Amino acid sequence: MKHSILLLLFFLVSCSDGSDNRNEVVEPDFSAADTWLQDFVATEEMYPGGSMIIVDKAQGTIHKIAFGDQDEDTVALLASVSKMPSVTLLMALHEDDANVDFDIQSTISSYLPWVGVWDSDITTEHLVSHRSGLPGLQYFFSQQADYLPHICQFFPAGTLLACAEKIFTTSLPNVPSAPANTAADYGGSQWQLSGGVAETVGGASWNQLWNQYIAEPCELELSRFGNNLSVPTEWDGNIDSLIGLENPSIEGGMAANLDDYAKLLSLHLNDGACGDSQVLSPEGVAFMREQRTPVGEVAGAYPWWGNAMGWWFKPAEDGGEVYLYLTGGFFGSISWIDVEREYGGLVIFENYPAADQGV
Repeated sequence: MKHSILLLLFFLVSCSDGSDNRNEVVEPDFSAADTWLQDFVATEEMYPGGSMIIVDKAQGTIHKIAFGDQDEDTVALLASVSKMPSVTLLMALHEDDANVDFDIQSTISSYLPWVGVWDSDITTEHLVSHRSGLPGLQYFFSQQADYLPHICQFFPAGTLLACAEKIFTTSLPNVPSAPANTAADYGGSQWQLSGGVAETVGGASWNQLWNQYIAEPCELELSRFGNNLSVPTEWDGNIDSLIGLENPSIEGGMAANLDDYAKLLSLHLNDGACGDSQVLSPEGVAFMREQRTPVGEVAGAYPWWGNAMGWWFKPAEDGGEVYLYLTGGFFGSISWIDVEREYGGLVIFENYPAADQGV
């Protein structure tokens, strides 16, 4: 993923006029970024293809290009770039007061029908801002044997509700945990548990809820959630090869193309609107961008970013405000929005390691 971060930094510079005034209207020139991406995929063995899309708040898509073994219609596994869309769905459920009894800031024990073993104060907001106290991904990678009771999150078998029940009712005695909202620990089973909350309150599967609240009003053509994390090499680029639809990975299971994801970026640039459909309120979009954890305090993650809810953010400069929000994925892709210059983008890179190299 470090290569996509470098591309993001390069892109932000290449699309600037060199002024410190980010509100100044500048005619974008993508030639430098295009050249970088073309040269990169021509020489980088790990990433023989790459594509990107740029969306403007007012104009919609303003640039799209692909090189190497990708094209502009490439469908990719997005890994953690899935987090922002997942939180978007949870916020849509939170705001549907007419049909759903759910508050993202209420304790999850209020909604789940099982007797849990974790802190009774955990909310869904804590789950998707990495602040639930449940052990994160660093413990999966470092203490896999002790983490095994929660391993269902990485495999396509079973159902999301069954996996969520297992996570909610099974402690990990040899793996450190913390009280809710006292520390941030990146990723892991807390995200799968948020999906169980969604299915319980929404009365439908995660993908059914995704279609109802996000895909249909935003006119997404093919995006859905699955679970190829344990077998990413079985993904062949066709959406029908996505497995684990009944137990999708909430933090990392989305498959999408450039156009579909660009519509989600537009939603977040346009105060929750997808075209004529108001999917989230402006307040809901802003709520997702509120700081949950300061820069450098999320265990197992990126020390140069702060954490919001579904977004990371670049810290504010002296006297300024936060304006850059981003998400990065293990397979190489990265997305971002710049709320001052009112544009965003997605870069798709694909490097799907074998299962023995980790998920």
